[in-house]
Amino acid sequence: MHTTSCVSMPPPWALYAWPAIFCQASAKRKARFVHLGTRVTTSGSRGSPCSGQTVWSEYFDEGQAGLAWDWVQIADGVVAMANPLCVVTNLRLVGEHGELLAARESALHLSRLVCQLPWQDEVWRAVQAA
Repeated sequence: MHTTSCVSMPPPWALYAWPAIFCQASAKRKARFVHLGTRVTTSGSRGSPCSGQTVWSEYFDEGQAGLAWDWVQIADGVVAMANPLCVVTNLRLVGEHGELLAARESALHLSRLVCQLPWQDEVWRAVQAA
């Protein structure tokens, strides 16, 4: 097994240690997350699919928010989230009345947020460099 990191990045699980950032789930705003890094893991066999993690960050008035998720290569030039319901983040999404959303409800909003990002381009760039 071979692992390559495109740039120095915090491990995805470290986002849990960042201070919580509370954000309105229904806020109509464009995400401005930037790519911090992508880790590529390969089996070592030439031509075999690879996988890894990618980490993104955005600064809010309250502090830095991060998103990270696992991805897998599903075809040549095509990568997908390994599990769209499993985004590691320090964002805590709240509803219209300030109530904290349940994990399942938050997962839907986080998946939509990830879809706004050019993450596949960044991951593919890292795969080609590995």
